Amino acid sequence: MREEPTRSLLLLDSNPEERRLISAIAGRAGWSAVGAADEEMALALLQGPHGREVLAALLGSWDPETSPQTISALRQGRPSLPVIVLSHGDDVSVAVDAMRAGASDFLVRPVAAERLLEALAANADRRRAAGELAPVSEKLARELPLEQLIGAAPEFRAALAVAAKSARNRLPVLIVGEPGTGKETVARAIHGASLRAKGPLLSLDCKAVPPNIIDSELFGHDKGAFPGAFTAKTGKLVHSDGGTLVLDEIGVLPEETQELLDRMLATGEVRPVGLNGSYSVDVRVIATNCRPLPDNFHSGLAERIGATTVTLPALRDRSGDIPALARHLLQRLAEQTGLKELSIGNDALAVLMRYGWPGNVRQLAGVLFRAALQCETGSLTAEHFPHIAIQSRYTARRTDFAPSVSAERSEEMLTGAPGVTLYSADGHLRPLDDIEADIIRLAIGHYRGRMTEVARRLGIGRSTLYRKLGELGIDTAA
Repeated sequence: MREEPTRSLLLLDSNPEERRLISAIAGRAGWSAVGAADEEMALALLQGPHGREVLAALLGSWDPETSPQTISALRQGRPSLPVIVLSHGDDVSVAVDAMRAGASDFLVRPVAAERLLEALAANADRRRAAGELAPVSEKLARELPLEQLIGAAPEFRAALAVAAKSARNRLPVLIVGEPGTGKETVARAIHGASLRAKGPLLSLDCKAVPPNIIDSELFGHDKGAFPGAFTAKTGKLVHSDGGTLVLDEIGVLPEETQELLDRMLATGEVRPVGLNGSYSVDVRVIATNCRPLPDNFHSGLAERIGATTVTLPALRDRSGDIPALARHLLQRLAEQTGLKELSIGNDALAVLMRYGWPGNVRQLAGVLFRAALQCETGSLTAEHFPHIAIQSRYTARRTDFAPSVSAERSEEMLTGAPGVTLYSADGHLRPLDDIEADIIRLAIGHYRGRMTEVARRLGIGRSTLYRKLGELGIDTAA
């Protein structure tokens, strides 16, 4: 059996505790972290006998005076070495400075373990565009009402119609979609459209919390409930009383926690760990997951949170939305310090639409940010995205290209006008039922789930519309 090559991460941070924490996180994905307290030690390790095993470097903090010189020194002998910067500042201007200094990626402390591992994987994989710049895309994601979220694809508008209808009640919601598709953005929009919009909106990344303390994070704990519980703690569910709690990646919750959460949703009672009593709360739970809940997930909880499911399509499945998304993101970038207003040409948009975007909208935001930093004119062209063109042509991965984009539709897609595809990729007409289903989804999205208005505009009765929804399998949009 072939031995796996050693993957080393050069970690430059003066704080030994931080080095141990990052080393432990990186070790989960098979990275061997090599710590350095200062630039001199980092350069010595990089130039040493095992320096070639270092596939990425991570700066534990950003100093505008010294960090640019450090990046330059690290790159002197290894020009292609990815350099990831961690920073306590969440201002996009800090990311601008770091990227202009040559950083490959930029993450904000406290960084979730999964985000760090994603950044390491992205920067070590030569086939992928280095750095998805997750904090930047989140900073650009201004909170918009559901009806203003960018996208005209029927599947996306149908998902928003379900979200709009769910906002009117207090029942749990499950949002399913690949990483970067905008699950948190939709969750925030649901909260903003609900009657509890003035209440708190909190979130908990279930992947970032160790299984042994997740109950404490969710439900809280009493003093002395377990070793180290020196004081009582109030959990996220109590803090969210009167508002909404978003549980990101709920599928990883331990079995016991799933059962406790199901009981809480059924009774409205939160019992902290180690406490005999309980608290009554009025909290709306919105759960997200990157894929449908696994078969071994708690059946009661799955039924409770999955009764309303919003399924967000991958960006490669709605390539026609890329022109409008790109223009929106560039507009948001222009509002940030250190960046200027840019337009984007059709040649560049054509390149972006033919790529599969494995990181979805989050990755698109990062790629546009990178291109905006390098652009010396007033418009982005195809020349600013050479790596995207190469990856969409020459990699064998399914997610690196968008086969549904045909030449016949390219002009329509570039204008940003919504439409219904009449022909399949082989040139033949699509089945009538499929075309009709797309038209109905488009109408549901356009009229924001107001079914009486949808039926009136389609020229059919409301009962006929609901019959067609059942026949065409669009039950989630009802």
